[in-house]
Amino acid sequence: MGKLNMAAMFVSIVEAQVFDIGKYGGAPNSDIAQVISPAPEESINTDGIHISRSSGIKVLESNIKTGDDCVSLGDGCSDITIERVTCRPGHGISVGSLGKYEKEDPVTGVTVRNCTITGTMNGVRIKTWPDSFEGIVSNMHFEDIIVNNVGNPVLIDYAYCP
Repeated sequence: MGKLNMAAMFVSIVEAQVFDIGKYGGAPNSDIAQVISPAPEESINTDGIHISRSSGIKVLESNIKTGDDCVSLGDGCSDITIERVTCRPGHGISVGSLGKYEKEDPVTGVTVRNCTITGTMNGVRIKTWPDSFEGIVSNMHFEDIIVNNVGNPVLIDYAYCP
């Protein structure tokens, strides 16, 4: 794994409110692995894992059930890997919502690989606010993703409204 500045491994979360795990800035080169996060499908605004303004983060081998995004990436994320994650139900794996604020940092270098997404509204998506400020999302890789009973397997939403 190399040098890690933070590791959250073998974590089980029960009935968390808003974000089950939030990672905001600092501690680059961190792993979040083997998280079990069950939240009811009807729970609102309960992202499983939210990462913002961070780099070198790996989300690995996790099972996330939520009423919102299983994994969400905010502005300022770079070199992010999401791998071997199971997501059901919820809104899938999301970049954004972006563009609500002026001068948000770019999102770049994101890889989502070998994930299974079942019974969700979306599979993988990029979402921006209506009439959003300019921003950059680049170098995105979605590989070997299995989707079952998913409304929108891949979605770029230019007018996201929660």
